[in-house]
Amino acid sequence: MSRRPNTSRRLMDPANIPFVGSLHPKSRPSFLSIGLVVVGALLIVGYLYHGSGGRSRLEDFNRLQGGVSCTLELLRAYPILKKAYGESINKVLHVGPDTCSVVSKLLNDEDTEVWGIEPYDLEDADANCKSLVGKGIVRAADIKFRLPYRAKSFSLVIVSDAVDYLSPKYINKTLPELARVAADGLVVFSGIPGQRRAKIAEMSKFGRPAKFRTPSWWIRFFVQANLEENEDASKKFDEAAAEQSYVPACQVFHLKPLH
Repeated sequence: MSRRPNTSRRLMDPANIPFVGSLHPKSRPSFLSIGLVVVGALLIVGYLYHGSGGRSRLEDFNRLQGGVSCTLELLRAYPILKKAYGESINKVLHVGPDTCSVVSKLLNDEDTEVWGIEPYDLEDADANCKSLVGKGIVRAADIKFRLPYRAKSFSLVIVSDAVDYLSPKYINKTLPELARVAADGLVVFSGIPGQRRAKIAEMSKFGRPAKFRTPSWWIRFFVQANLEENEDASKKFDEAAAEQSYVPACQVFHLKPLH
């Protein structure tokens, strides 16, 4: 999601390479010693770039920028959603940034078909993402316009880290459209006012900073857009969350599909 800071120049500065600054000016280190120091510095750079734990881009986004990713929150909440929606989760559409990562993880659930829409771009897609795109499982689409699916194509539609970047004008088009292609429900993961969010990647990728809206703002919007809250699903979600001591880091709204 975001570019890592360029640390190579700083680390490769001889003044910052371990031990080089401590060498006596009149000493003559061998080429082998210098080579070992350079290799060590390159390994450090590689570690910073790739991490030691195989983190996803979303996790790096949070770690480097101090943001809260509602897409990561969705993955945490997915077992709770399964309890709340039960058999309704059999064909899921995820809409949001890094949907390839979400789809890849949710595909491990053999009982569920999973599809994804990336609302921005897939220029930096990795091999796995390109494979999902090639199979037609993931596609790029502008969610401000009509989606290329028939009504009620999916049992559940889940959107994360997408509507916060839309103006009310386009949210008014996007959410009803997402509700149109849902058969059993639409789940919206939205940021909480006051959350810290990355600023570096926002303007270049999304075109505008995230706008965090209060729960009361969303409720008024749902009423104005004729979107009905799914109180039964919301209650089951809250009960399942309480059983597992799960507290969402994002706002989670459950909406009924359009009739």
